[in-house]
Amino acid sequence: MVMFPRNISQRILQALKDTPVVLIHGARQTGKSTLAQWIASAPHPAIYLTLDTVGVFSAANEDPAGFLAGLEGSVVIDEFQLAPGLFRAIKVEVDRNRRPGRFLLTGSANVMLIPQLSESLAGRMEIHQLWPLSQGELAGVQEHFIDSLFQPNLNLSKSGPRRETHLYDKVMAGGFPEAVSRKSVERRQAWFGAYITTILQRDVRNIADIEGITQLPRLLKLLALQTASLLNMSNLARSAGIANTTLKRYLTLLEASFLVHLLPAWSGNVRKRLIRTPKVLFCDSGLLAYLLDVTETHFLQRSTVVGPLLENFVGAELLKQMTWNTTPTSLFYYRTTNGREVDYVLEDLEGRIVGIEVKASASVDRSDLKGLEDLRETIGAKFYRGIILYTGSESIPFGRQLHALPINALWQLGAENH
Repeated sequence: MVMFPRNISQRILQALKDTPVVLIHGARQTGKSTLAQWIASAPHPAIYLTLDTVGVFSAANEDPAGFLAGLEGSVVIDEFQLAPGLFRAIKVEVDRNRRPGRFLLTGSANVMLIPQLSESLAGRMEIHQLWPLSQGELAGVQEHFIDSLFQPNLNLSKSGPRRETHLYDKVMAGGFPEAVSRKSVERRQAWFGAYITTILQRDVRNIADIEGITQLPRLLKLLALQTASLLNMSNLARSAGIANTTLKRYLTLLEASFLVHLLPAWSGNVRKRLIRTPKVLFCDSGLLAYLLDVTETHFLQRSTVVGPLLENFVGAELLKQMTWNTTPTSLFYYRTTNGREVDYVLEDLEGRIVGIEVKASASVDRSDLKGLEDLRETIGAKFYRGIILYTGSESIPFGRQLHALPINALWQLGAENH
């Protein structure tokens, strides 16, 4: 049984009704196995197998076709990226019988960044990413913050007024189920340390046999210092003491392991989005706080590290909600050559734009709107709404399209109880 109800569950169950292969991928310890076991136990009965078991691993790698031939009905294969030969064998099986819901796969490697894997099941597989627990999942509700932002009127009745006096607890705990279950800060820190060691020594090696793996912990620390900032590859390579080409390869591996997410710049020209410098986001604010050695004192003293950490926290929550909110959106950041910027830009399929600024402050004023106003002026009619998320308690209108909202609006605005 799922320890925490996962808000993406219904999306996955819907996919299993009409798609032969469904993949749940995401970082290790986000709850993929628990979710897959729950699905296989009742909503979508299936045989559950994990490649973390020696016998299953050997059978799947030595004879993938024979391994699959011995299975009947629907099957869950956990950590399936550990047997790359399964991709082609599953393709053959699906081409022979395209019955929906035949295979539910889970994996800790991003197949979209491993071309030889993703191409094998193109057109036959639907992919869903499972992030660490969202704040709504921790509270037992399903957030619809993004959906609410694209509605004509904001229903602010569920977004305060209540100041998040323990916001730093939420940020520093993050959303990994095992980490949030540890009430002691020391024990949580120990978990994050062991987690990073396991990811770098096991998962990264499984994705690609690389030399110099001892450089990766230092690289992660340096990336943490650049979080929510433009990624300066030259400075990062120099600080890490590695070549630019090696750095690019390492970043791809860290992305493929779901430790970091590279946020692209928004531009009205799609081609320009592909060449502009991205921002670095970590998959989990608790993991980032660990890498930055952040403590409660940093929050109480309003340390400069709090702003980027809070911005990362909000970005990760948005990326989580994008996997189940009904308004399809893409996430970017906005920055002009003269330095005006907006932390996050949500764009829906109609091209409507919502800008989101994050302020680690209990108060806001008109000067905090400069980035949002610049964005509105730049894109004109496509600008739908601008939001400032801050640590205060009041919902404040700044005109028809601009609002300041308490940061708890992220998991309260439009939320539904399970």
